[in-house]
Amino acid sequence: MWLLVLSYLGGVLTIVSPCILPVLPFVFARTGQPFVKSGLPLLVGMAMTFALVATLAAVGGGWVVQLNQYGRWLALVFVALFGLTLLLPRLADRLTRPLVAAGSRLSEVAGADARPRPGASFLIGVATGLLWAPCAGPILGLVLTGAALQGASIGTTLLLLAYAAGAATSLAVALLLGGKVFAAMKRSIGAGEWVRRGLGALMLAGVAAIALGLDTGILARVSTASTGGIEQALVGRLAGKSPSSPTSGSALQVADKTPGTLPVEGNLPPLDGAVQWLNSPPLTAEALKGKVVLVDFWTYSCINCLRTLPYVKAWAEKYRDQGLVVIGVHAPEFAFERNVGNVTKAMKDLGINYPVAIDNDYKIWRAFNNEYWPAHYFADAQGRIRYHHFGEGEYAESERVIQQLLREAGATKVADGLINASAEGVQLAPDKKEALSPETYVGYQRAENFVPEKGFTADKVATYNPPAQLALNDWSLGGQWNVGPERATSSVPASRIVYRFHARDLHLVLGPGADGKPVRFKVLIDGKAPGDAHGTDVAPDGSGSVSEQRLYQLVRQSGDVSDRTFSIEFLDPGVSAYAFTFG
Repeated sequence: MWLLVLSYLGGVLTIVSPCILPVLPFVFARTGQPFVKSGLPLLVGMAMTFALVATLAAVGGGWVVQLNQYGRWLALVFVALFGLTLLLPRLADRLTRPLVAAGSRLSEVAGADARPRPGASFLIGVATGLLWAPCAGPILGLVLTGAALQGASIGTTLLLLAYAAGAATSLAVALLLGGKVFAAMKRSIGAGEWVRRGLGALMLAGVAAIALGLDTGILARVSTASTGGIEQALVGRLAGKSPSSPTSGSALQVADKTPGTLPVEGNLPPLDGAVQWLNSPPLTAEALKGKVVLVDFWTYSCINCLRTLPYVKAWAEKYRDQGLVVIGVHAPEFAFERNVGNVTKAMKDLGINYPVAIDNDYKIWRAFNNEYWPAHYFADAQGRIRYHHFGEGEYAESERVIQQLLREAGATKVADGLINASAEGVQLAPDKKEALSPETYVGYQRAENFVPEKGFTADKVATYNPPAQLALNDWSLGGQWNVGPERATSSVPASRIVYRFHARDLHLVLGPGADGKPVRFKVLIDGKAPGDAHGTDVAPDGSGSVSEQRLYQLVRQSGDVSDRTFSIEFLDPGVSAYAFTFG
């Protein structure tokens, strides 16, 4: 119930967001007509279409985004014609002659006819919903992310409808007030005609803004800056979380979880639903009774997951003969991590030989109500979860839990000592004191701190020029890139990414072009070859290549750490960049 209220209030706030400016003229074009027969059908069509497109995006992913791009262009053409009928009634007569036989005159849609047409208003609302769908705030992102991880459902659609209803409410209030102003102006001779033409001009301006990508570029960026704080405060107030609540990879400390008490947290959920099992036939919670079980949720390009693996592997090896079963649940974050071949190769490279369930549909994830990468759940021999830990760290505490559960299960020779995991390369523990740069996504869906302020041109190739100077944790693109929801793909040689960071290590999740050919790159730090500060995937002269979809370590500094400017230039086109992480 609280989430419904939260989504509704987030929708209400949409009207104060500059992001919605381009579609406002489409709504106010109904000003001066009866609200029930004109404005209301438009708002209903807008809200329903928005909720439908957003729901499909949560279920279908990228193909829905591509399909909606065509729908947006069709809607733009339709709305542009509508704007012309408001601006130029004579032109409207000529444009609408072929449609007379079908009983649909654009002049009637535009309001030239004194009789309001609910069906026509609803159609305008459908077009407006298509145009509005790609541009919304943090609360909508929260809903869609939850749908992707927890599973799209009727509840997801209800949340989206609540968000759309909130936006429709604030627009309805504005429309009713605008109607009173319009009615007053109509008392002046000729004023109504000029207002109608003015709305037509504004509609054409809105069409131009959307066609140029301003709604998902400049205005979306300004929108996030102006309303994001309000929406995040609502998230904190209504959901009981602060804006800095743990995200993927963050450790969550839970009371009464120390060894010695280990309360029962519930039964081990079913493990069915995996699309495939690696290193083992399918396992079930029932068949695992009598064993102590550690379930590790991970994904192979996640730096936090990679840094916990040396400990998980060491526990699996040390306690296997004493009754411990380690199960990895691979729940993908990026699309390429759904490829079982990619996961199989990663497991071989990482030396993982315990059972791994490929949870591409998040069925096991949802059964555990999990929210984090990595997440560790410890179950006793009776099939009850007794402890859990999210994120990195607390390895000694986790190992003592394993020892206690093994003793409870009847193991007689459980070692008291703790493992000393050998970690190197990307798996080396981070220098937390110096890691002042946050995980940063390159795709526009979750990108932050991108400069210049004009933002991205979404889902199309555009040219970018990075500024001469960057503030700490700002980043930019150079050359030609196609920025999608979860990645940016270079279109020409010499395209680059620049990031001003402060950390010992810098990593970047990368993938080669669609043809699979390696993409050569050159890394610079403060304009020079990295030398001794090169990462494991980079030579001292800064050269390297992207040959597979994975996380690449590009910088590993020794000695003092300070603010540095990182630059990577891709000598060949086609590379995909997903996310920066630091250590």
